[in-house]
Amino acid sequence: MLVLSRKKNESILIGDCIRVVVVDVRGDKARIAIEAPQNMRIWRGELLEKMYMQPQEVASADGG
Repeated sequence: MLVLSRKKNESILIGDCIRVVVVDVRGDKARIAIEAPQNMRIWRGELLEKMYMQPQEVASADGG
């Protein structure tokens, strides 16, 4: 994992077509903007984890 420090209005480029911009920082939260092609899906990590955990949780609740 690469960890970078950025200030407000600074950006990070990923490949040729993704730009991540720090829009605002308040306390322990940073607001970011992501510029990417419209056909590219962008997911929040916690939602993906939840989607992948649900089938396992259901199986263990059913005893399987």
